[in-house]
Amino acid sequence: MSPAVTEQIRQEYGAVHATLPASVIDPGRRDEAIEKLCAQGLPATREENWRYTNLRVFEHARFAPVETHGPGMPTLPEAPPGFVRYVFVDGLLRSGAPASGPDLTVRSLRSSGPSNGNAWLPCPDFPEARLALLNEAFATDALSIEVRANAAPAGIELVFVATAGAQAGASYPRVRVFLEAGAELTVLERHVGAPDAASLVNSAVRVDVGENARLTHYRLQQCAARAAWFDTLTAELSAHARYHLLTVGTGALTARSTAHVRLAGAGAELALSTAALADHQQSHDMYALSEHVAPNTRTIETFRGIASGRARVAFNGKIVVRERARGADSRQSLRGLLDGPQAEIDVRPQLEIYTDEVRCSHGATAGKLDENMLFYLLSRGIAPQTAHHLLKWAFLEDVVAKIERTELRRQIEQDLAEQMSGAAALKELL
Repeated sequence: MSPAVTEQIRQEYGAVHATLPASVIDPGRRDEAIEKLCAQGLPATREENWRYTNLRVFEHARFAPVETHGPGMPTLPEAPPGFVRYVFVDGLLRSGAPASGPDLTVRSLRSSGPSNGNAWLPCPDFPEARLALLNEAFATDALSIEVRANAAPAGIELVFVATAGAQAGASYPRVRVFLEAGAELTVLERHVGAPDAASLVNSAVRVDVGENARLTHYRLQQCAARAAWFDTLTAELSAHARYHLLTVGTGALTARSTAHVRLAGAGAELALSTAALADHQQSHDMYALSEHVAPNTRTIETFRGIASGRARVAFNGKIVVRERARGADSRQSLRGLLDGPQAEIDVRPQLEIYTDEVRCSHGATAGKLDENMLFYLLSRGIAPQTAHHLLKWAFLEDVVAKIERTELRRQIEQDLAEQMSGAAALKELL
């Protein structure tokens, strides 16, 4: 990215830093983040792990937080049964009452200030996480979720709505999830936008899963058609922790997600399941780093992506097994489907192994619809367009079927059916 954009960020920060809430992020940390970002520079497509991301949106954007909301609000689906909903508009909490009890605490740092205990950890320090520095500098609110040891299972839905265009400012969702030992939590995180808003969203999420705790984390990226959505997620898993991270991306003109999960305790497990559906000129890119630090840790990674029209879908899955991670087990299944002569799929598995006694496997494919299966469906009297969509649907079900909540799974299935152009017949079958 050009030095001019970096200088613009510095100037915009200088103009607004005095108004940014110290209860969300200490001013000294904000200054440190902006200096580090300006020293490193924004990502550029000449960098290997950013080559598939459309970064041109930064050239015409305003990076200071949104001051005036846009005129439109999308229609939100009902919260699934068992979930308590919190709604943020352009980065600020708008609905959802704080919760404080013996098992669970949920609060906005803008309203209540930082916690005395589980303070927000420093920004991740690896090159792909540079956009988290932008969030650290400009964030105007943050939600903290803390679950006590051995707490009963709970469900929380977070809805982040972007209403303003990129020239009016950016939106900075920010979330911290902390599970103590033996706790269990399900988080549903939605990112949506006003239909006509060409918004710029830069999200940062930090997750810590304690010993023997279990976190199920569903992330739905359903932003408006002209939006740009960037996201950085970092997680650390203690001994025998379980983290199921399932992401589905269908919205935004440009979408990039960066995830770094550190399996720091013996026996920790990560299940990462990702589905991406892009059409027209959309660009969806994900970089996922799973770092095995302790012995007998496990990663299961599943990616299914479909690119139609002139869209591009990319997934870069990197597994690193450190010297002390003997007995580590990792499995990658990365598959992309091309649905058009101008579409592009890029799947890239990577393994770095620094010890013996490990089990690591990976598979990556990209291709067109199975002509034999298509012929089979047509021979059974199914209309060509319906058969076409059924095969695409079956391809994505490898990920969608992993959603444990029945009501949520059906809701996501309906959303995916709507995204498939001309898939009315498919939607009727659901």
